Amino acid sequence: MRRISRGAIALLLAAGMAGTGATAAQAATPATAGKAAQPDDILARLKAIPGMQVTEKASTIPGYRWFWLEYRQPVDHRDPNGKWFEQRIMLQHKSADRPMVLYTSGYDTPETMFTAEPTALVDGNQISVEYRYFTPSRPEPADWKKDTIWQAATDEHRIVGALKTIYKGKWISTGASKGGMTVVYHKRFYPRDVDGSVVYVAPNDVDNNADGAYDKFFKTVGTDPACRTHVEALAREFLKRRPAMLERFKAAAAQNKWTFDILRTPDRAFENSVMDYVWGFWQYHLQSDCASLPAVNASDDDLYKTLDDISGLSFYTDQGLAPYIPYYYQAGTQLGWPSPKFKYLRPLLRYESSYQPRTYVPRDIPMRFDNGKAMRDIDGWVKRHADHMLFLYGQNDPWGAEPFRLGSGSRDSAVYVAPGMNHSGRLIAHLPDAQQAEAKADVLRWAGVQSQARTLTTGPSADDPLELQRPPM
Repeated sequence: MRRISRGAIALLLAAGMAGTGATAAQAATPATAGKAAQPDDILARLKAIPGMQVTEKASTIPGYRWFWLEYRQPVDHRDPNGKWFEQRIMLQHKSADRPMVLYTSGYDTPETMFTAEPTALVDGNQISVEYRYFTPSRPEPADWKKDTIWQAATDEHRIVGALKTIYKGKWISTGASKGGMTVVYHKRFYPRDVDGSVVYVAPNDVDNNADGAYDKFFKTVGTDPACRTHVEALAREFLKRRPAMLERFKAAAAQNKWTFDILRTPDRAFENSVMDYVWGFWQYHLQSDCASLPAVNASDDDLYKTLDDISGLSFYTDQGLAPYIPYYYQAGTQLGWPSPKFKYLRPLLRYESSYQPRTYVPRDIPMRFDNGKAMRDIDGWVKRHADHMLFLYGQNDPWGAEPFRLGSGSRDSAVYVAPGMNHSGRLIAHLPDAQQAEAKADVLRWAGVQSQARTLTTGPSADDPLELQRPPM
């Protein structure tokens, strides 16, 4: 389900999709940069926080100091006297006087500095929080029943409370995809923790049994019907050439020592990658990239290459799936999952029923879906109580087929759709001029920063590594 490989990075960069980087935060004035670079007591102040371990690393972004933090968290926040684990946080410190951007990754936290779009806009500090149960922020032994949206939101609540003893200014939360969902859940349970939220490409699967929106999306995505037809035809051709594709996949597995205990066989793994192909193309590519796809009658090698480039065949191995088990566990217990119809692949499919989270989680981990209880609560809260929230989607992103929508109780919030864009975490810069101005003004106002001409595309690149890593969503 839903994965695109590292092989897509070159295509993304060529298309200009990964963003050009950090921006205003990196283009700090000499005075600001000098202040951030001067030794001060920030290291001592961080170390003084109870339960916080701090290591300073060499910064790769001018004007910032970089700290790796580990914060002691209860496995169960309802039982603070029970077991604990260390949660990893990456802090990019500019000045305690600047706003703080809380970046919720939703996954692991890459060991690389980067600047989120709101961080660049407000010229602020940034913390990137690793989601519980992603290694190394995983309790041992893992009690998977505690991998819930409330427990994770409470992790973030405790982190905010601890760091607000130092960063007393305005706070903005942000995240993309599962990280964007994490922003919403944190805001729902702890609405006073932050002063504003910028939510990128976050799906809202409020009714897991009603997924017709995805089928409608794939029938209408883009402006070129020939592109839609060609991508689907390629997926069908992979199945027609199953023996040739499997021969290459098995050879790669033998060479790389990949195993298939979770998905059981290379054939099931291959077929799941095919079911992801159309989704993966639209998630991380542009319609213009259709021109670079091979013809349906291309060689077996060329067809295998495009399947690997877009779906990422290594992901469907035990080694590829292992890092993302916490996501699939949550999808199968609380978040829900898309179930598009694969009429264009029938009757060539053998394992269509395997296209669900249970397939991707080892059988020794029990799972039970809550039948949408958690997501109905979140959806209702957004419609009744959302305040100071921006939701941004790419027009051609499949995950936007079921978006968050505001309601009569929402205040000072907006939903924007970037024309022609996909599953990107840098969408403000791709909005039409008037909407871009509105979105920037809102974020600056919430952050308590005076409106000013601030570019989002100057300076050296410092994009979120997760956007290049291509997690399942």
